[in-house]
Amino acid sequence: MPGSEGVLDQGGGAAWRADCVITVDGSYAARLARTGDSWFPERWTLDGPEPYAVPLPGNQPEEPGTEVQPMGDGRVLIRRFADGRHAFSLLYPTGPGTGEIPLGAVECPEEGTVLRLLPPAPGGERAYALAVGRRSSAVWLVAGGAFGPEHVAEIPGRCSGGVWLDRTGRMLALDRESGGRTKAVVVDLERGGEVSPLLQITDGSDDRLLLADPDSGLLLISSDAPSPGRARLGWGVLGSTLPVRFPECLRVPDCVVTPFAIQPGQVLMPESCGVALRVDGPMGSWLGVWRPAARQVQHLPAPEGWLAGSGLWTEDGELLLPYATAEVPCAVARWAAAPRSGALAGEAEGPGGTGETGAGDAGPGDPEGGGETIARSPEPDPPGPVVARPVPLQQAPLGNLVTK
Repeated sequence: MPGSEGVLDQGGGAAWRADCVITVDGSYAARLARTGDSWFPERWTLDGPEPYAVPLPGNQPEEPGTEVQPMGDGRVLIRRFADGRHAFSLLYPTGPGTGEIPLGAVECPEEGTVLRLLPPAPGGERAYALAVGRRSSAVWLVAGGAFGPEHVAEIPGRCSGGVWLDRTGRMLALDRESGGRTKAVVVDLERGGEVSPLLQITDGSDDRLLLADPDSGLLLISSDAPSPGRARLGWGVLGSTLPVRFPECLRVPDCVVTPFAIQPGQVLMPESCGVALRVDGPMGSWLGVWRPAARQVQHLPAPEGWLAGSGLWTEDGELLLPYATAEVPCAVARWAAAPRSGALAGEAEGPGGTGETGAGDAGPGDPEGGGETIARSPEPDPPGPVVARPVPLQQAPLGNLVTK
């Protein structure tokens, strides 16, 4: 929120959500669109020659808090809440109308329980939800199962977040609050929800996982370990024994910085991954682009009508930002990184044509910024059917790795 500094607090259930949800492979997106006072689901197709949107209205307008999520086959999962039940359905276009396949419902009888969809799972065939009660949290398979919603894991403590750590949809990272502190843990969905620690920077710190890239192992985290009582944005490498770094350049005064996309495909090169940041300040929201090897953040103007907090990197280093305006209701702005300098040039594409959007100036240099110590990547996982478990980022001396 404006007036604060660092990263958005992900632990209190009030985390900002992206205005548009995109599948892991970038083929489809979905959002809750609005016409006047009426809300309706909308599916975007992103993998064609140009993006286009298909409205999926039901028999009556949706509630503003209704969640939608695209599936890998182009259908859209919707979660509706009524009479204490969370009902799930798959929507798809049928000529002039909308087809709907009911999947069943999840009841949360315990007062105060909050249920929400988890981020899209790799593969696009399954979708999960997290129900957070007073003492424990449950992971539900709500699409892709054989007999409707299935309870797959129960985790002691109140959980938030939700980040996939592999390409199979087996390892799920959650931020678990227990004993007054929040630590990121790993839940193995194929071993009965077995829980193991992931982030343990100090005993008294709140350590949350914000993003992860399975290809490179790059992790973006929020922790107050270097500044007790104030969350800082840092990075580490899954499977590495090196400590987490907290670059000074990721601190933007009077602003909240939230990472929302990591460049995939950079195998064994975490420091070269592009990271997209949403920056919210007193003057509004804009875009930041950063790489762990860099000492500064590139601050860029967001395209008009950006569906804030949503976007996707390609392996080639192109950042795709969906946006919608009255003139162009479905479009994607494309920002391409220059090979060496990291400077970006933008080009917006959509049904209304293309238009140039200039890249903003880079932020001021950071002579003591993060990037002076580069994490070495772990060796590739050995072949075989066994899924390698993440190595916890245990307590490590921060020392000079934390910029002052």
